[in-house]
Amino acid sequence: MGQDFLSDVELYYLEKVSNNELEISNEEFHHIKDVMRHKADDEFYITDGKGFIYHSSIQAIEKNKLICKILSSVHYKNKFSNIIFCIPRLKNTGHFEFALEKCVELGITKFIVFDSTRTVAKGEKVERWQKVLLSAMKQSLRAWLPKISYTKYFADILKQDGTKIIFDQNSENTFHNFLLTDHRSLITDNCFFIFGPEGGFSQEESKAMSVECRVKLTDNRLRSETAIVTAASILTTTL
Repeated sequence: MGQDFLSDVELYYLEKVSNNELEISNEEFHHIKDVMRHKADDEFYITDGKGFIYHSSIQAIEKNKLICKILSSVHYKNKFSNIIFCIPRLKNTGHFEFALEKCVELGITKFIVFDSTRTVAKGEKVERWQKVLLSAMKQSLRAWLPKISYTKYFADILKQDGTKIIFDQNSENTFHNFLLTDHRSLITDNCFFIFGPEGGFSQEESKAMSVECRVKLTDNRLRSETAIVTAASILTTTL
C-alpha cells in the first residue's frame, strides 16, 4: 500500500494501537460517528503517528467509543527524521500556522520555535501548535506525528549537537546547490535549519552564528513564512 494509494481516504489518529483491535474515543470518535456518520463494517485508515497506517473496519459502535479491527498495515519511513526546522514566532498567527501546515504537508516532522531579540510576537503556544500539526498530518495523509517545542532563548538552539544551516540573503551559496554538493553529507546527522525573525537577527545573534553554514533561498528577499515553506519544498523535492 503506497502513499499514492491513500490519496482519497479518511485518516484518523490513535496514539495507542495494540494487538489486532482498536478502540477510538474522544474527538476522533465524534468525528467518525457523528460527522462522517460511519456505521458497522465501514472502513477507513488510522495512523499511530509512529509511521504506521492501519486499514481498519468498524466492528461495534458503543456509547463513547468505536471498536475497530485492523485489516492490514503499512509502515512508512520518516525520510527527514534528522531535520529540525527552527522557526521564529511571527507577528501574524495565521502566517505562522500556515508555514507549519505546509511544512508538514511536505514531510517535515520536527520543529523548534524560538524567540530572538527582534521577534515581535513572543511566548509559547505549544498545545495550539501541536493541534495544527496533528490536523495537517491527517489532512496530508502522513504517518509521522510532527513534534514541536519552544525555547525562549535563541542561543539554546546553537548549543544543540548537529549541523546548523542559517538562511541568509547575503550568502553566495544557494540552498539548492548546497543540497546537491558535498555539503549534502552534513545532513546525515541532526541538522538545524534556522530562519530569521521578521526584524532580522540582532548583531549579537549574528556574531554568535558566524561559524555556521549560510545559504540563500532566492535572489530576492522573501517574507519569513514564504522562506520557511520554500525551504521545505526545495528540501523535499531535492533529497
